[in-house]
Amino acid sequence: MAGALALTLGVWIGAPAGVCIAAVAWMARWGRAAVVLCLLLSVAGGVLGNRAWSQTQPRHLGDHTGWVTLVADPAPFGRGTRITVQIEGERFDAWLYGSARRKLEGHQAGELIWLSARRTPLAGSAGRRAAVRHVVGKLDVEIIGDIVEGNGISRASNRVRSVLRRVAEQAMPEGDAALFTGLVIGDDARQPEAMITEFRTAGLSHLTAVSGQNVAFLLAATSPLLRRLRPWWRWTATCGLIAWFMALTRFEPSVLRAGVMATLAATGFALGHQVRPVRLVALAVTALVLVDPLLVWSVGFWLSVGATLGVCIVGPWLRPHLPGPGWLTLPLAVTLGAQAGVALPSLMVFGRLPVISVVANLFAVPVAGSVMLYGIPAALAAAMLPAPAANLVMIPASVGTRWVATVARVAAALEPHGGLAAMAWMVLGAALVAPAVWRWRRGGSRMPI
Repeated sequence: MAGALALTLGVWIGAPAGVCIAAVAWMARWGRAAVVLCLLLSVAGGVLGNRAWSQTQPRHLGDHTGWVTLVADPAPFGRGTRITVQIEGERFDAWLYGSARRKLEGHQAGELIWLSARRTPLAGSAGRRAAVRHVVGKLDVEIIGDIVEGNGISRASNRVRSVLRRVAEQAMPEGDAALFTGLVIGDDARQPEAMITEFRTAGLSHLTAVSGQNVAFLLAATSPLLRRLRPWWRWTATCGLIAWFMALTRFEPSVLRAGVMATLAATGFALGHQVRPVRLVALAVTALVLVDPLLVWSVGFWLSVGATLGVCIVGPWLRPHLPGPGWLTLPLAVTLGAQAGVALPSLMVFGRLPVISVVANLFAVPVAGSVMLYGIPAALAAAMLPAPAANLVMIPASVGTRWVATVARVAAALEPHGGLAAMAWMVLGAALVAPAVWRWRRGGSRMPI
């Protein structure tokens, strides 16, 4: 963990920050190896961070006519649509309106577009926010021509996403269909603005961002087949399945973290080792930041790592000290741990932390998990059936999706918006957690690291 922190701070602030971590390691008598590791990672972070930011400056500007690659699904942006394309190894954002926007409706990442446009740089805060996504400039589109399918991997993932969308839209209302694809593969581009606001207010927006829960349910759904394979064939199939799911969900920061952790866990299992979750987080963060240092500035990456650390550290410590039956204390401890893990980045970025989110998560997460586990295999099976039978197969997913949407709507309505009301809810939450802290202090328990 110290090495991961030294690397992250080295990218974020510079090598001197990592040197401070190494000094702390030395004073804590962690050993020479730990000190040297922190020093090396901090220096590597500083070098990689500077190189990553230098690569966000556009090398090719001006007019371009020809084929470009769509690297992200077209996303609604006000009354228009934002697309991100790759030209000569560089990414550019374009904002489309009118007929140009309508022409790209329904198209997906990986497809090739013939267009005539002009490349210009992005300046100010907009340029810095775009640079975190490896976008180096803006594209002013003049003409959009033919659109063709991309390579085999993109075609395969796009077909699965299209099937899930089609089956959901056939079996559910429009808003629920958009939420369903958000729950199972993180495809939230078609969610209504009101629904997005409700989920953010209720502290449930993480449900539509693919995370370790989705990866775990995917592996659980396929475990009957994986268990029939020999150990190393099972490892190969597991890693391939994780890679396919990461491609299906567009390699978002949260799924990158979850996918790398799952791959490391599968590798440890194949080698006969059970790696502790906190070490998996540290190794995954180290590997991902070494490959893509700009993840250090990704809010989604912060939230994903913070929530995972909260679940792995705070949750197990808190559960034995919470009063009540096990069926309640386990999800409550996990929820409180996740909320503790995302508290700092949420306050830094959004300026607030939803106080109703603990209760909302207790009601929504188990049902959302069932939708995630059931959704992909059910939708793929329903795609091969006639409409009446397909709708019947999708009933459990429809009911679960509607439940999650209702919880978000009710929680958003109950969320206090005034400062005094929010403070009152926080005091109440502190009063509920205080007995657990008191028991921990009296018992002399240690937090499991």
